[in-house]
Amino acid sequence: MGIQLDGASLTHPGGFIALHPLNLTIQPGERVAIIGSSGAGKTTLLRLLATGLLASSGSVQLLKDNPAQLSGGALRRLRTRIGLIHQSPPLPPRQRVITAVLAGRLGQWSLARSLLSLCYPLDIPGARAALEPLDLGDKLFARCDQLSGGQLQRVGIARVLYQGADLLLADEPVSAMDPLLADHTLALLNRLAVEHGKTLVASLHAVDLALRHFPRIIGLRDGVILFDRDAAQVTADDLDELYSNDGLNAGLADTRPSPTALHSPTSPVPSGRPAPRCL
Repeated sequence: MGIQLDGASLTHPGGFIALHPLNLTIQPGERVAIIGSSGAGKTTLLRLLATGLLASSGSVQLLKDNPAQLSGGALRRLRTRIGLIHQSPPLPPRQRVITAVLAGRLGQWSLARSLLSLCYPLDIPGARAALEPLDLGDKLFARCDQLSGGQLQRVGIARVLYQGADLLLADEPVSAMDPLLADHTLALLNRLAVEHGKTLVASLHAVDLALRHFPRIIGLRDGVILFDRDAAQVTADDLDELYSNDGLNAGLADTRPSPTALHSPTSPVPSGRPAPRCL
């Protein structure tokens, strides 16, 4: 089992209900996009799946384990199998890119090896192999404060790829990238998930990217799943209901696909590497 939520909800200490009871099953190897406006609960759901938050009620099964029932050591081992790609990766400005990427395996290494790697990178070829598909091989020894926002997002992706996690979670992973690079990066992420049998769950603001790259779409609004279906079955009416009366989403016209895009075939997962240059 990949992910199983049975009536899982989350209420913040102040009483705000971020997620109403959710029932959700995601099988190993599935690729799923979560869409919805700001405040819909997408990030909260991903944090729940990343064990950063525990459900207020119901149960959560991740890779056959219930995080709420695990001891400290067992929970740490589970977290090494889950990789979270942040919208704004928490990378120290003066840290070198290679150190940021190798940090993906700190939870799997001994304390001595982890400390040594901070002083002298122990796996330069491995870090380079994670960066090159993202067009960042030449930034291996650059400092993070020398990179653009889109490049930093790709470093965060490289770190999770280097981690070798079984469950990949991505929270708006391409929001700082131009459209061409965002498309290339999502295609790469999906291709790698397919090739290595990884489960991939991503929250996306751009509906057209979600429909183009993910076979399954979940529409989330106000902490409730409005629909959960194949991308080819998502209709304009679904999107109208998902985003209707959304005063916060003034840019919706820029993120929702045209009616013809809704019926266009999903782009195949590419077998080769496109050649857009990094900006």
